Amino acid sequence: MSAATTRSRTPDRLCAEAVDLARGAAEEAAAPGVVGEHTGLVSEGDRVVTHFFECKELGYRGWRWAVTVARASRAKVVTLDEVVLLPGPDALLAPEWVPWSERLRPGDLGPGDLLPTDQDDLRLEPGYTGEEQPPPNSVMSEEMAELADAEDADVTPGAPAAQPTAPSRGSIAAVAEELGMRRARVLSRYGLHSAADRWEEAFGPKTPMAQAAPATCMTCGFLTPIGGSLGQAFGVCANEFAPADGRVVSLAYGCGGHSEAAVMPKPPQPAAPVIDETRVEPFPLHPARDSGSVPEETDEETAELGHS
Repeated sequence: MSAATTRSRTPDRLCAEAVDLARGAAEEAAAPGVVGEHTGLVSEGDRVVTHFFECKELGYRGWRWAVTVARASRAKVVTLDEVVLLPGPDALLAPEWVPWSERLRPGDLGPGDLLPTDQDDLRLEPGYTGEEQPPPNSVMSEEMAELADAEDADVTPGAPAAQPTAPSRGSIAAVAEELGMRRARVLSRYGLHSAADRWEEAFGPKTPMAQAAPATCMTCGFLTPIGGSLGQAFGVCANEFAPADGRVVSLAYGCGGHSEAAVMPKPPQPAAPVIDETRVEPFPLHPARDSGSVPEETDEETAELGHS
């Protein structure tokens, strides 16, 4: 260790005693009553000392005024170097600035909000080259060139999204549009893996619901398959009573709403009765007047003889 380094660790006596000079400079930079007690000093080098004063300013808890004084070699007068407000060890600091693209979280996008996508977003890759001229090694290059010459097609450079009008017939953009590949960018391999990780974390085989499920979604009748490469591992749940209804679920996920978990048997149909005991036959309490063997007569002769 050199002698200069040793001297720099020991505060200069005259600079260390210049507390009043440092306080006056701090009060001039701030305001009277804001500068608090002297809390210490530190040696910055040969004949250079920084004095610290408590800051009583509201909203600056733990901050301190730092006043640096210095003295020239062989000089008896201490001069002011600088005054600055610095955070202390327990100071209240604002969180580190984070770009908006890193602060954004799922669900932050509201109605009317626009979320721009970076040109070099790792989750996306070009849907097609966007070049109207096929590569030299393409098997379609000569055929497309002859077709364009025969139809006198106009070739417009750039992606389809940047074209003011519909792509000309015979161009790659027109073929891409006809085949359903009009998107300028599609998911890259990184984007596919990122989406798969998010979906599997929410509705995957390691969730408590899947661990207690009787079977996986692969054998569930409510699973709706999806297209693309993600369809090999994911689908959409269509069970309105399931916790993942309308969500993308892993084929290894499962819940108690599995279509084959508890199949209810059909209620048995009763056989046709031999004797119909369910039909009600009315039975009169008193017999009818015309129910006897002798018909009722209304003439007087018959009435006098009576009934036999």
